[in-house]
Amino acid sequence: MQTLQRAIQGQVQRLVGPTETQARPAPPPSGPSFLAPHAVSREVHGDFTTMLVGGISGLLLQMLHPGALAGVWDHSNFRADMSGRLRRTAQFISVTTYGMQSEAEQMIGRIRLIHDHVHGRLPDGRTYSANDPDLLTWVHVAGASSFLAAYLRYRNPGMSGAAQDLYYVESARTAERLGAGHIPQSRREVARYLEQVRPHLLFDHRTDDVARAILGQPAPSLALVPYRELVTRASIDLLPSWAARMHRLSVPEHQRPAVRAGLRSVAAITRWALDSGREPPRS
Repeated sequence: MQTLQRAIQGQVQRLVGPTETQARPAPPPSGPSFLAPHAVSREVHGDFTTMLVGGISGLLLQMLHPGALAGVWDHSNFRADMSGRLRRTAQFISVTTYGMQSEAEQMIGRIRLIHDHVHGRLPDGRTYSANDPDLLTWVHVAGASSFLAAYLRYRNPGMSGAAQDLYYVESARTAERLGAGHIPQSRREVARYLEQVRPHLLFDHRTDDVARAILGQPAPSLALVPYRELVTRASIDLLPSWAARMHRLSVPEHQRPAVRAGLRSVAAITRWALDSGREPPRS
């Protein structure tokens, strides 16, 4: 059994590097943690497979915003380094979820310095900046809502509404530190916000190009090809229906039960492999 665990752990590390989103032990009492030790966010962000599905789906959602798309298009080598982007995002989430106050603030400061250099003009002539509070709010909401949606579908569908709202309150803290403004902090506020932003989103050839790079990253090994394909389909299936239509992506309705059941099984096995203290999942 330990041999199987080590094999899965090794494959996961080949996919996204060290398992940054696996829950880490609570910080020692020598200094305050950025989030409370029993924060809801620690539970939501502590499941590797659901975070991977939510992360890919969230990136697809984010790229529908012209400013977010332009930042990736103009200031990154997304075709060759999309997996690196996912790893860096995982590291950021890990530190701001499980890290000490000082660690998180240092990480946020580094991101803000990077954002200082991410600016330019959209194809229609409007300017954009990664420091724009409204753009930062969009990136945050698209990501947080996708992580929570994946957690609810594949880990804890019985999570209370109050706990879901608390997740948005907790995750807003990081967005505020990055400079976001008017951050929705409940399910109702997030739903209303998405409806308000939808008319300003678009899909063009650049969106399509970035989406293909997100979804087309090769698996790091033949053993991970089926895993990658399942995660990709689950990520598309997780998109809000209107966002999937904009992307011209879909999982046929008759295939969704199999995709969801398969992802739940894979998530359970991966969860067991990344936590040596758990019993193996039962068949």
